[in-house]
Amino acid sequence: MDSRATGRAAQPWGAQVMATGIVSLGLRLAGFLWAARGLLVITAALWLVLAVTFCGLLLDGARREELAAPAVLTSVAGTGVLGNGIALTGHSAAAAVLLTVTAVLWLLLLPRVLRRLGRSLPGAAYLVTVATQSVAGLAAALAVPLSAPWLTWAAGVLLAAGLALYALVLSRFDLGQLHRGAGDHWVVAGSLSISALACARLAAATGRPEPLTWLTLAILAAALSWYAVLAVLEVVRPRPRYDPRRWSTVFPLGMTAVSAMTAATVCAVPWLRPVGEALLCPAVLAWLIVASGAVRRASGRPRSRRPGPVPVD
Repeated sequence: MDSRATGRAAQPWGAQVMATGIVSLGLRLAGFLWAARGLLVITAALWLVLAVTFCGLLLDGARREELAAPAVLTSVAGTGVLGNGIALTGHSAAAAVLLTVTAVLWLLLLPRVLRRLGRSLPGAAYLVTVATQSVAGLAAALAVPLSAPWLTWAAGVLLAAGLALYALVLSRFDLGQLHRGAGDHWVVAGSLSISALACARLAAATGRPEPLTWLTLAILAAALSWYAVLAVLEVVRPRPRYDPRRWSTVFPLGMTAVSAMTAATVCAVPWLRPVGEALLCPAVLAWLIVASGAVRRASGRPRSRRPGPVPVD
């Protein structure tokens, strides 16, 4: 991947939408409905900003190369997360519209990103899996409400594709990012967590067949293992300074909590629910800290470096 694409990949794009939306989903599953509704409104507002920004990019020929950077896939995942939040409120028709947008963006953007992937990849490269599973999970979630069983077939194909893409990126992942990454290295866990969620949604839509429930638990176990490793590394090497890529830390924290709570119900493993609820606490705290840092950055308070593309290393 060339240096320009790598530099752009570090920019957050729709990571704020993803992070805010998944924390909203977690709060809803945990029963904190008012907080969940408030964050869902914020998610929708951030998504509108993302949509305007993305349209501006399409019209700016000088910046078209950014469409090949992994970070552009946060537009896919962010739209999918918003769709999931709206689906849980019972507005399936609106969620179906967002599913269509998500699928179109995935078809347009994923091939561009894949063509530019090189060696020694940063954590942002796992967005190829996150984007794919965001389409799969939303399709599976809407299959029953829309009485569209064909969506489960599409979700199954996408689930398998997402896992294959994870293996591809893992084989090229720069493991040094686990120690020196500025936030997006957490997507190595988040991409597995969203895969577990997509698998659980597919299992629920297809009558909970045993192979899918076991696959959900296996993927979730791998995600929790990465989560533990990354949490230890955060203690060993604290990274307290604000960086926009920290939004890509919040998302895996929230997604792992949501996946655990969903798997508890779908896979009939009750003890996973308190695990998910416990994991939701650091996700909410991280969202508050990163949002505070973003507000301070936007308000023009002293910065540690000049504005511009954030370097990967």
